[in-house]
Amino acid sequence: MGYIAALLTVHNRREQTMACLSRLYAQDVPEGMALAVYVVNDGCTDGTEESVRERFPQASILHGDGSLYWNRGMWTAWDVASKAKDYDYYLWLNDDTDLLPNAIQSLLSLSVANDDRAIIVGATESKQGDMLTYGGHVGNNIPPCDGNSRDVEWFNGNIVLIPQAVFLQLGNLDFYYRHSKGDVDYGIRAKKAGIRMVQCGSVLGVCEAHAAMDGWCNPDIPFPKRWKLMHLPNGMPPNEIFHLERQTSVAKAIFHYATIHIRCMFPQMWMMRSVHRAEK
Repeated sequence: MGYIAALLTVHNRREQTMACLSRLYAQDVPEGMALAVYVVNDGCTDGTEESVRERFPQASILHGDGSLYWNRGMWTAWDVASKAKDYDYYLWLNDDTDLLPNAIQSLLSLSVANDDRAIIVGATESKQGDMLTYGGHVGNNIPPCDGNSRDVEWFNGNIVLIPQAVFLQLGNLDFYYRHSKGDVDYGIRAKKAGIRMVQCGSVLGVCEAHAAMDGWCNPDIPFPKRWKLMHLPNGMPPNEIFHLERQTSVAKAIFHYATIHIRCMFPQMWMMRSVHRAEK
């Protein structure tokens, strides 16, 4: 018997969380493979936990106080799961992501084809199906899902399968990050360790893209609020960006640490600069 642990962090998105879990439990898990689900309730106040307990009593629910956010919530779920059992695979799954049928089968098949020693990434598309939204990346682009799996350089954490061999080599996410960047950091660590990252050849889920412009760099928002938004876990916290980028280049880390502050303070100037560069 093989075992998969699905890991989720949720906060006050009851309808999305329930839809995500419904599609997860509806997956056609291969014979001889059992699925366990670990859900971190990071301070939900909208009845999410009660709904999960009622409909999916088999799920393991862990608790946060609302300060974990995505990365530390996923770290918590992974830490508990890895100590509970030697799982063969760990599945990262965002609760705003709806798995398509046979997503788990596709992830497992590609993992086996890579001797269960690669990180397997699933791409997502918009509800309209007109664009890829998250997945693996080569540079800043998500490779097309045309039936061919492709090696990628980094990945979003929406749908990611980590085989046990990779977990034993890389360990958990870096707890330093609060919300985002933990998935990017994991890709950097994988690349340094010589571990391949491979995106499945077909779209595996549906997830809408986030807003194009974050509040911390929106010129329509007053500067004091932009400054506050920048330092929030789900903003663009400069210290976390520096921590991430110094792994590959200290010079790049210093440069972006400075430009994040400049963009926050002078967003209109930054936008004009970007338009000018695009016109060249």
